[in-house]
Amino acid sequence: MNDFDFLIGSWTVLNRRRLNYLDPASEWEEFTGLSTSRRLFEGGGNIDEMVCPTFSGLTLRLFDVEQKEWSLYWSNSKDGVLQPPVVGAFTDGVGEFFGADLYAGEEIYARFIWSDITEDSAHWEQAFSQDGGQTWLTNWTMDFSRR
Repeated sequence: MNDFDFLIGSWTVLNRRRLNYLDPASEWEEFTGLSTSRRLFEGGGNIDEMVCPTFSGLTLRLFDVEQKEWSLYWSNSKDGVLQPPVVGAFTDGVGEFFGADLYAGEEIYARFIWSDITEDSAHWEQAFSQDGGQTWLTNWTMDFSRR
């Protein structure tokens, strides 16, 4: 239930994302964000806000006690819409989360992976699949460094 306790506190986040999330030839952009995270529900929830040069983002994470899995919800200041969750769990220190979503009007399957977690750093990446999870294209990565 306390899987996301590592994220509590303030972070500098190096973001790298494709300009077109579905195009393997797309150029990448890099930018830095500042993220602050805090616990909810004694570790059964977590919320963070990341402030970047052109937008702010919010992630709400909730642990389903019965299912023993997390639901991760994302919203940003550009549209203010709470996106459908990706759902999953941590195994051997790596978190994998999956969910159906839309990108540019197209149905996709999304995957988030949390890995390389230490006291002072962590790695996150997002990938989309257009074929139901057969193949994946990583389109956004974040490297967290504790502030």
